[in-house]
Amino acid sequence: MFRIMFYQPCIPPNTGNAIRLAANTGCELHLIEPLGFDMSDAQVKRAGLDYHEMATVTVHPDLTAAWETLQPERVFAFTAHTSRYHTDVDYRPGDVLLFGPEPTGLSDDVLDQPQITDRLRIPMLDGRRSHNLANAASIVVYEAWRQNGFTGAV
Repeated sequence: MFRIMFYQPCIPPNTGNAIRLAANTGCELHLIEPLGFDMSDAQVKRAGLDYHEMATVTVHPDLTAAWETLQPERVFAFTAHTSRYHTDVDYRPGDVLLFGPEPTGLSDDVLDQPQITDRLRIPMLDGRRSHNLANAASIVVYEAWRQNGFTGAV
């Protein structure tokens, strides 16, 4: 399946919701430290409900360690600062879907990493800054999963 990566997430309920997303879609969730919360935070647990045991969640100490562990073939970085849409890609299992921290998004030094295959955006109306992190991940995961025939779904 796909690998969702949150780079330095800050808001606990977003990560809790991403845990549910990973559990319900078979994706892996990779979190890059520093996190803006502790994984035992009540808000993370509340948002993730009883899905924590059904999800594969890995916390990496930094982006370099994540790249070394994952050895990704393709990484799609999501940013509002590009013209290509998330629907312009033919996703494949194993793809990494990289999202930035809630207040700022991905920095240029992350977007310029050699592992990044492409920068993509989710369309929205003019004058809007961003989507909620967990919602953005859901939009992209479900598009990628749809393109792959919802493999494993009932």
